[in-house]
Amino acid sequence: MEDANSFWIAAPGRGEIRRETLRAPAPGEVIVQALFSGVSRGTESLVFRGGVPAAEYARMRAPFQAGEFPGPVKYGYCSVGRVQKGPAELLGQMVFCLHPHQDRYLVPADSVLVLPDEVPPQRAVLAANLETAVNGIWDAAIQPGDRVAVIGAGSLGCCVAWLAGRMPGCRVQLIDIEPSRAAIANELGVDFAAPGTARGEVDVVVHASGAPAGLALGLRLAGLEAIVLEMSWYGDREVPLPLGAAFHSRRLTLRSSQVGAVGAARRARWSTRARLQLALELLGDPVLDALVDGESRFRNLPQTMARLAQPGAHSSEDGVFLHRVRYD
Repeated sequence: MEDANSFWIAAPGRGEIRRETLRAPAPGEVIVQALFSGVSRGTESLVFRGGVPAAEYARMRAPFQAGEFPGPVKYGYCSVGRVQKGPAELLGQMVFCLHPHQDRYLVPADSVLVLPDEVPPQRAVLAANLETAVNGIWDAAIQPGDRVAVIGAGSLGCCVAWLAGRMPGCRVQLIDIEPSRAAIANELGVDFAAPGTARGEVDVVVHASGAPAGLALGLRLAGLEAIVLEMSWYGDREVPLPLGAAFHSRRLTLRSSQVGAVGAARRARWSTRARLQLALELLGDPVLDALVDGESRFRNLPQTMARLAQPGAHSSEDGVFLHRVRYD
């Protein structure tokens, strides 16, 4: 029996580090020593504030979640570490796991994925975000040559814009209310626009800003028979939509996307594990390092999460994209 430390949301708005005990691994299990984890700022901030609707408690469970919403609950899904104990072929390997924030953890061996050689562990914390973006690209059915508008230049929106921008002939504009996000758009190789200057008549809109005004903008930018893909999750907030005006005459399709299942068009040939493996392989591009722009230590995570969960608040230490947690 060995000790471990994990981050729990004790109650909405309050986090704490708790001790727990790990048993020895059985055959087919591994113990992972965490090196880094990532805070998925939109979803985890909402969970930290207690914003998960009761009707969604079961569907919102993370793979190795402990406890129940709204708390106490151990939640998270972006962990990178080294295998300490387990099958010989995995010992010492750097792996990614969809596990909450915890310094050491015991999981089935088939729940970890070995990092590709070209992907450093510091960048691998983006795997869950990039997997969500891959699923969004599939759900939006983006094709070569499409005019694409991505609204919301957070880590998820940036991942979607980067993927779409690599597609031959796609003209991608990343749209955000913060002019400073033009720099990240430039690094990702896509255009940037403020909401008031964005090009309309696009083939696909991907909304990832988390703000209802962003989705309303997407409906205005969509061209005839365009797809508007909603990737933001609002928790228990109600969202008003302007479905009058040209919504029907343009024959728009408003579609949701959620990473919990592979989209129907790919489900026959892709598993969730294969999709996550693809995301890890795509992380070989160093340009994605720009999407991890804040870092703090695990022992300070209760205070860090309280800051990150404040709407619109950020500091130079916290960053504005994915926040990385470093383990001693």
